[in-house]
Amino acid sequence: MSGPAPQYEQLRKIPSPSTRLWVGLCVILSIFLIFVIYSSRQIRWLEDFQVNVVQRNRKASLQLSRLQNDSYLLAISLQGVVFSKSRYPIRDWEPEFTRLRNDMEDAARLEGRFAVDTVASHDKRIQLRSALADFGTTADGIFALARQGHTEEARRLIETELENKRAVISEIISRLLVLNDQAQSDAADRINATYENVKTDIVLITALLFLLALGTGLYTLEASRKTFAKLHHLAEQLQVQSGQLRKLSWKLIDVQEETLRQVARDLHDEFGQILTAIGVMLNRAGRKAQNPDPALIADLEYVKKIVEETLEKVRDQSQMFRPGILDDFGLDQTLEWFTRQFSRQAGIPIHFSGAVASRRFPPEESIHVYRIVQEALNNVARHSRATEAWVEMEERENELFLEIRDNGVGFEVGNPGERSPSDGIGLMGMRERAEHLNGTLDVQSAPGKGTVVSVRIPLREAPETRVVEKVG
Repeated sequence: MSGPAPQYEQLRKIPSPSTRLWVGLCVILSIFLIFVIYSSRQIRWLEDFQVNVVQRNRKASLQLSRLQNDSYLLAISLQGVVFSKSRYPIRDWEPEFTRLRNDMEDAARLEGRFAVDTVASHDKRIQLRSALADFGTTADGIFALARQGHTEEARRLIETELENKRAVISEIISRLLVLNDQAQSDAADRINATYENVKTDIVLITALLFLLALGTGLYTLEASRKTFAKLHHLAEQLQVQSGQLRKLSWKLIDVQEETLRQVARDLHDEFGQILTAIGVMLNRAGRKAQNPDPALIADLEYVKKIVEETLEKVRDQSQMFRPGILDDFGLDQTLEWFTRQFSRQAGIPIHFSGAVASRRFPPEESIHVYRIVQEALNNVARHSRATEAWVEMEERENELFLEIRDNGVGFEVGNPGERSPSDGIGLMGMRERAEHLNGTLDVQSAPGKGTVVSVRIPLREAPETRVVEKVG
């Protein structure tokens, strides 16, 4: 019994791209998991930094405010001693002075424990403790003089020496407040820098994942192209041998087209699953964070929103590439839908109106008109800096008249009808499509006056019309 034909043996030897495709997907997921671990560590570092630095600085600021308040009360008490000679003897003020001194010493001790030490602040804290001790010693001596009956001498020393020492304490406290505010600002800057780094890393990793997914898809398409090229070559060999094998070869070609469409569809779905997985992992990272900072949670929510919007844009772009409604509902409904979608995505109000025929353009003609509008609005979004655009379609003397205009910055154009290098590939493609339909395309623009793209396409008949108007 003879073995399989050589052609079938070659069919078995054609490699499948599935294995390498799965390897690529595993690499993408591995990179994403590494990024999640890295992000989690950054989150933990931020939490520790906030506890160890930011919260300590806040507590230190409270103690410095307490010191400053005591200093103000001390100044008031000093003025009271000086100006209430007849009402209260000096010795009656001693308990108040003692209370304020003890409170200031306690606040200074707590501030030194909470604050993040720097060279400048360390020196100032030493000066503060020394000034408080000096103030206490001087105050004790003054009250001792008062108890011995030297009231006027005690008042003079309070008004001169003791007030000067209190002023020194107040100045040191003010300087410590400035240094603490600076430390707080430095800590905030460091946190913001870390946030920016995390956001940048998220963008880079997302871009890397996208590029890897794109590379995997391109590899799959190229591998499929080579595979089906081999199949086509084998089909030609089989066609030479017999008519039946020739029919089989055409069947293989049909299979190859269907497989290509299936590969593209699978790639779209897998990319959507990857984006969905990214959103799930971001939610998980947010839930795992201990005492998360609201700003970080907001950043994670923002990234998740970007992922959701990207997934929606992938689906929208798939529709815009070859909208199914063009075959089902015709040109007018397609342009109404497209301008609405484009306005939402580009953030530019697009006003659509049209007096359209009750009959529909054949799809093979409608797709060219659709592409002209698509390319014109893409140019509006990319180059014009417009805040508003209009798409108008109507019949004029057995012609379809289409006009796309904007209120953007405009540009210099060549003479009408000429194709200059400045036209660009997009404009050349628009002209080719219009000419394919036996029509014309004209561009009018000037700096500061916007741009108008006018298209005229002959109609085959004069049908009834209906008016559709839509503001994007």
